[in-house]
Amino acid sequence: MEGVASKAEEEALETTVEATKEGNAATTADGSRSPESVSAASLVSSRAATATRKKAVISSNLVKPTASSSLRVSSSSTPVVIRRNSTGGVTEKPTKALPKRTSTTASVTDPVRRSLPELKRSSLSAKTVSRASLPESKKPIPVSPGSRSSTKSGLSKPESSARPAMSVSVSSKRAPSSPHSTLSSGRTVSKLSSPSAGSSPSVSSGVRSKSLSTPLDRSSNISGRKKTDTPESRDSRLIILPKVEVKAGDDMRLDLRGHRIRSLTSGGLHLSPNLEFVYLRDNLLSELEGIEILNRVKVLDLSFNDFKGPGFEPLENCKMLQQLYLAGNQITSLASLPQLPNLEFLSVAQNKLKSLAMAIQPRLQVLAASKNKIKTLKNFPYLPVLEHLRLEENPILKIPHLEAASILLVGPTLKKFNDRDLSREELAIAKRYPPQTALCLRDGWEFCKSELAPESTFRFLVERWQETLPSGCLIKEASVDRPSEESPCQSHFGLVQESTESELVLKYQWSVADRSLSKFVPIPDATNEVYWPKHEDIGRVLKIECTPVIGETEYPSIFAISSPVLRGKGIPKVVSLELHGELVEGNILKGQAVVAWCGGTPGKCITSWLRRKWNGSPVVIDGAEDEEYRLSLDDVGSSMVFMYTPVTEENARGEPQYKYTEFVKAAPPSVSNVRIIGDAVEGCVLKGIGDYFGGKEGPSKFQWLRKNKETGEFSLISAGTSEYTLTQEDVGRHVTFVYIPANFEGLEGEPLSTLSSVVKPAPPKVKDLKIVGDLRENSKLTVTGTVTGGTEASSRVQWFKSSCSILEGGNNLEELSTSKVAKSFRIPLGAVGYYIVAKYTPMAPDGECGESVYAISERAVETLPPSLNFLSITGDNIEGGILTASYGYIGGHEGKSIYEWHYHKAESDHPGTLIPGASGLLQYTVTKEAIGKFISFKCIPVRDDGIVGEARTCMCQERVRPGNPRAVSLQVVGAAVEGTVLSAEKEYWGGEEGASVFRWFRTNSDGSPCEIKGATTASYLLSVDDIGFFISVSYEPVRDDWARGPTVISDITGPIVAGHPTCQSLEFLGSMIEGQRLSFVASYTGGVKGNCSLEWFRVKRSGVKELLSNDEFLDLSLEDVGESIEIIYTPVREDGIEGLPRSIRSDSISPANPMGLELLIPDCYESQEVVPHKTYFGGYEGDGEYIWYRTKEKLHGSALTEISYAGEEVIACSRTLKYTPSLEDVGAYLVLYWIPTRVDGRSGKPVVSITNSPVTPADPEVSNVRVEKLFSDAYSGEGDYFGGHEGASLFSWYRDNDGTIDVIAGANSKTYEVTESDYNCRILFGYTPVRSDSAVGDLKMSEPTEIILPEVPRVDMLAFTGKAVQGDVLTAVQVIPKTEIQQLVWSKYKGAIEYQWFRSLESGNEMSYEALSSEISCSYKVRFEDIGRCLKCECVVHDVFGRSSEPASAETGPISPGFPRIEKLEIEGGGFHTNLYALQGNYFGGKEGKSKIQWLRSMVGSPDLISIPGETGRMYEANVDDVGYRLVVVYTPIREDGVEGHPISASTEPVSVEPDLYKEVKLKLETGLVKFEVLCDKDPYPKKIAGEGNLERRMLEMNRKRLKVVKPGSKTSFSSTEVRGSYVPPFHVETFRNDQRRLRVVVNSENAVDMVVHSRHLRDVIVLVIRGFAQKFNSTSLNSLLKIDA
Repeated sequence: MEGVASKAEEEALETTVEATKEGNAATTADGSRSPESVSAASLVSSRAATATRKKAVISSNLVKPTASSSLRVSSSSTPVVIRRNSTGGVTEKPTKALPKRTSTTASVTDPVRRSLPELKRSSLSAKTVSRASLPESKKPIPVSPGSRSSTKSGLSKPESSARPAMSVSVSSKRAPSSPHSTLSSGRTVSKLSSPSAGSSPSVSSGVRSKSLSTPLDRSSNISGRKKTDTPESRDSRLIILPKVEVKAGDDMRLDLRGHRIRSLTSGGLHLSPNLEFVYLRDNLLSELEGIEILNRVKVLDLSFNDFKGPGFEPLENCKMLQQLYLAGNQITSLASLPQLPNLEFLSVAQNKLKSLAMAIQPRLQVLAASKNKIKTLKNFPYLPVLEHLRLEENPILKIPHLEAASILLVGPTLKKFNDRDLSREELAIAKRYPPQTALCLRDGWEFCKSELAPESTFRFLVERWQETLPSGCLIKEASVDRPSEESPCQSHFGLVQESTESELVLKYQWSVADRSLSKFVPIPDATNEVYWPKHEDIGRVLKIECTPVIGETEYPSIFAISSPVLRGKGIPKVVSLELHGELVEGNILKGQAVVAWCGGTPGKCITSWLRRKWNGSPVVIDGAEDEEYRLSLDDVGSSMVFMYTPVTEENARGEPQYKYTEFVKAAPPSVSNVRIIGDAVEGCVLKGIGDYFGGKEGPSKFQWLRKNKETGEFSLISAGTSEYTLTQEDVGRHVTFVYIPANFEGLEGEPLSTLSSVVKPAPPKVKDLKIVGDLRENSKLTVTGTVTGGTEASSRVQWFKSSCSILEGGNNLEELSTSKVAKSFRIPLGAVGYYIVAKYTPMAPDGECGESVYAISERAVETLPPSLNFLSITGDNIEGGILTASYGYIGGHEGKSIYEWHYHKAESDHPGTLIPGASGLLQYTVTKEAIGKFISFKCIPVRDDGIVGEARTCMCQERVRPGNPRAVSLQVVGAAVEGTVLSAEKEYWGGEEGASVFRWFRTNSDGSPCEIKGATTASYLLSVDDIGFFISVSYEPVRDDWARGPTVISDITGPIVAGHPTCQSLEFLGSMIEGQRLSFVASYTGGVKGNCSLEWFRVKRSGVKELLSNDEFLDLSLEDVGESIEIIYTPVREDGIEGLPRSIRSDSISPANPMGLELLIPDCYESQEVVPHKTYFGGYEGDGEYIWYRTKEKLHGSALTEISYAGEEVIACSRTLKYTPSLEDVGAYLVLYWIPTRVDGRSGKPVVSITNSPVTPADPEVSNVRVEKLFSDAYSGEGDYFGGHEGASLFSWYRDNDGTIDVIAGANSKTYEVTESDYNCRILFGYTPVRSDSAVGDLKMSEPTEIILPEVPRVDMLAFTGKAVQGDVLTAVQVIPKTEIQQLVWSKYKGAIEYQWFRSLESGNEMSYEALSSEISCSYKVRFEDIGRCLKCECVVHDVFGRSSEPASAETGPISPGFPRIEKLEIEGGGFHTNLYALQGNYFGGKEGKSKIQWLRSMVGSPDLISIPGETGRMYEANVDDVGYRLVVVYTPIREDGVEGHPISASTEPVSVEPDLYKEVKLKLETGLVKFEVLCDKDPYPKKIAGEGNLERRMLEMNRKRLKVVKPGSKTSFSSTEVRGSYVPPFHVETFRNDQRRLRVVVNSENAVDMVVHSRHLRDVIVLVIRGFAQKFNSTSLNSLLKIDA
């Protein structure tokens, strides 16, 4: 803030220079004053002169004076004394004398000269002071630094001393942050009218804006600013306050800067309660007595006085104070500064403060404390809304990371430190400190590194607490979990009491405060260790106070501070789940859950009850969805499971939690509500029932008792059943039912009985009533039923018809008959389509009538289907005869009925064989195929509506007879060559041919036939005897029933000639079995037989033939088995002519029956394989069956051959051919039982053999000596003993330590438990075999084990903390096994833990992962590229021995996108109104969609935002409308799926005017009168400017009071004012973003003018000049005090 004060002083000097300019401008060219400038003399009050040691005060009414203090110019070269400026500097060199004023050159520019006549003159009501009195003012005159401008060195000096000097009030331009006020003094002679009140903008408490200023003119010769502190200089500068005429608003301002005021209670100073802006800087005040009257003051400037403090208590009455300036004093402490509820700005720079201890300032936003002696942050005040903190040039800057400490002390509202934006690094460092850091800093804790802060702050607090705690009580812990909305926050206080005489009780109280920790408010009813933060606690800090109580003594409390409460994630979770109720059948179980809603709205949670049987899985119980559940029989023996799933109203579900119970027990057996159901009427069945309770019902007992009418006692009439049929004996009596409950285990409960009503006799009654019969037209129906209490013969029946299938009593029925005794009824035609109803009225023989009962047919009555009433066949039933069918049809009009003819082998042959050619005909001609069969005709009646009736069949009474046999034709077919076959070809007719007779005849050349003997078949083979003869055949037809026809003889054929040698037939003789002999039989034709040839071949499966022999026979061998034998026979005539060879091939040769010819067993030894000698015959040997038996005694005879039937003394020990005797065989005989088996599985007779001597044992030895690990610390020695039965073998253990093997003393068993001596060593096991007969073998030792080490650390499972959501941090947590050894290993031998994260790939159906090489820590922050994929973390634990555990892994579900938000949002670009601004920010939360952007303007210090229409892009070009405003952009992130995040904003510093433009505007504002040439579209007729269309030239003239638009004159007209107006609202100026050369001046609602200029630069100059002149009607903001101009 020193910069602000320095600039204020520079502006005060600049104002002095401007005053000098205006004074020079009032001098004419000849050196005389103009009438306007010297119209009245300054009057000096006599009373004021006495008070100021007779120093005259000369007042001037120079044009438009705006400063309340006077500038006195001496005619002599008197140096100007400069008052100390805001920085406390002192002038190093005396100011140069003012130069003489020349009369030939004007000292001001022409624009200024032209503007002076326009200004309104001020008037003086006092008398004009004579020129003779003026020389008194030639003494040195101090220049008041009250105005905020600099004084130039070139002040003009009058030409002669006779020219009177004058005291003038000059106009100075005030920055809006330092408004002036004019004070009325009660006793001044002159009365000055000052328009400064009207030209100075007012200051409001809520609205702040920036000021427009320019840097100090560096050509000033004033080189020093330090105030002279001598008493003489102070006295010489004391002046009398003038009495000033007060205009509107002057009663709210007081500006007495640099008036050497020592006290606020002096007689000349009258403070008014109405004052709001008081400027008393650069005075000599040392106390605030009298300031309490300013109860409405808003701005109070007490800088550069002599305050030392304390003594700020009078400020307590200044409740409306917003800005307090105390810079440049000697203040050493602010402890007496009271709490000011509206204070927003406090400057205490350039003092002697050692700390900033003061009262809480609830609205303070800016604290400037530079250039002090602050060394500590102790007692730093609570400033909940502080935004800017300045501590430059203080010793405390030596503290490292002071900025981070300030962030911790102030809180999140701090935005700037030492006039710079907060460093990201310092913000990150501040976040590393524990929550209690700010409290410890205020209590004097020394700030240290963040990694040491948790322990250091805890020790600091413990040291403070320990003094107040009871003796012997130690504090081990004081912390609190990180709080989250609506989640349990657990506090942790560890207080240890050495003495146990009195019990230590802890009381708790939770409080809440904002992040500044300024005021903790106790939370009602929050007095437990756990607190559930509420929604309103989000972002606030929790504090829990723990008060120790011993006996009745309550000691001071200790506390713990939490981090800010996090917003809940909206996913509820169950904290605890409890079940209440006794686990006995029939009781009610109630589940109670404590739920952390985590920011969600409590909704209707999902509850379920499950039942888990022993060793089974839980099964959901249907309908059990309430928090209460009554145990039932199904639950007995089961464990109940209560499942609770929390659900919010936003439909967010938490993880379901389960609670298991013990097994439910059955209740004791009991019964209730025992009752009898059924009518107490004779013949009825009563049933006793009751509601059993008490587990599964077992053999409960039931009894029926009858009450005796005479004695009244009950006698047992039935037992063991719950039903009882009432008899005649029960009529007129009561019966009692007794229910004795018993459970499944036989335990009986208390019996319970009930009494029936008096049993009544049975009335006539019928039951089981039904209608029997075919429900067709004209069919007969019968009604049947069981009648009790009456007789069936006397009961009556009446028949009805009904159109409804459901009976409604006796309604809607039509009579079909009267009530009759007959129970039968024939359906009439009118009942077709109706249901038949029978009304049965039971009656007793005595005429008693019972209740009528109705029965209805199951379906409606149907019409008759199509049918035949007769069917017959006529005609001769013989082969060739014609049969004719006839039938009679009933059932409506006949349609196309179906006809079929069938023949049957027998009368029972149904349906027979369809005769295709006769279908659809009523006549059939009998064919040969029907001979001997029955002929039937089948007719299927078909009605004309397509309804098919039941088919009927008519069959002939006799079979079809055949016709008489006869031969139709006969001839001989075949070649007349020897060896060929002649056939008789004939045609037979007359039924089925039987054994017709053939005879063959041989006829010689003379024609006499001779019958050939034996030739009686239909074919004949020509032989040698037929050569030269003719052959014929006779045929006598014979029917199969031996009926004969006439004999017929064929024509002769021949003569017969000799044939080629031929083998007519060839056959094998003998069995095709292994070991048999084969021969053959061949028939020869073709003349006289010669020497025929013969060959035997073996034909293999592959087709290869192998010649075996040329003999007449062949002996079959094993090689022939499975192969075929082929014989080739070549016929040869005696003349040597060979015929064609003929061959035949046999089937596969079969093997002979299997048999064993020999079986021998050699001597047997233990563990030596025995190979028996055997001989087999019978085909190829297959896998025979071998059985080895062990027997203690040697067997002979039948005991040996029938060993398979032996008793238990014979043991089967193997089923293989070869056998290796084992230990069990030692000393026993071995028997081999062999069943020879052929390869095809056929078995022969078994063969048995036994050894000659028992099995001999082997020498004792041991093999495979080894060490097996039983547990992590236990081993077992093992070895395979061999050599008879083992005796007392010897065992030993050895330890191998780097090659040195030592026996372990006392380790002589097979098991060994590892000790610590064995770690890093190997162990060996020694085994010395000893047989049962004491034979000793050699010692064998095992291989050394691996180095003995403890168990490898294991991980039961890997779990994640955090959520699978973008931006969240997943942390892998190991679940350690609960075994003692694993707990020990993890605590003592665990080494490093390696992590590796994986991300699933996008392609493929199967889940595959890729490693994330850089992610090797336990935590992983979910990134954008993980969205939609799954993450997996693998964990490997290493121990100190270098071993690694099996990898444990955990996988997430698909990653969800994070909630959309914008990080690091900022606006880049320069700070001038012509710059381009760009929006920069990092989007987070999935893929960005169409996010919303809006640019706005914000007046500094005002909460209001002004939207800039159409500006929704990421770039924004500033313009002149943005000057003095902050640019604010509101960015609303939107994800591509439409989810909208929270809007976030960023703002710039206030936009400044471009420097070159600023200088130009400032120069024009200083002149007070400005003219611009513009173009307006007013009158279309005057001369136009070329290139501008209809626009006309106008002059825009403006001064500090008003603005006007003038139409220039011409040769024919004078200039005229078209628009005129002041700057009073609603006056304003508008610009157009789409046209940078255009502007609009709005004077009021009726007068407005649009203008166009040639450039944007000119447009901006005009707008800023207009707004500069009109700024007195604007408001000033607090933040404008912080603005640094370009």
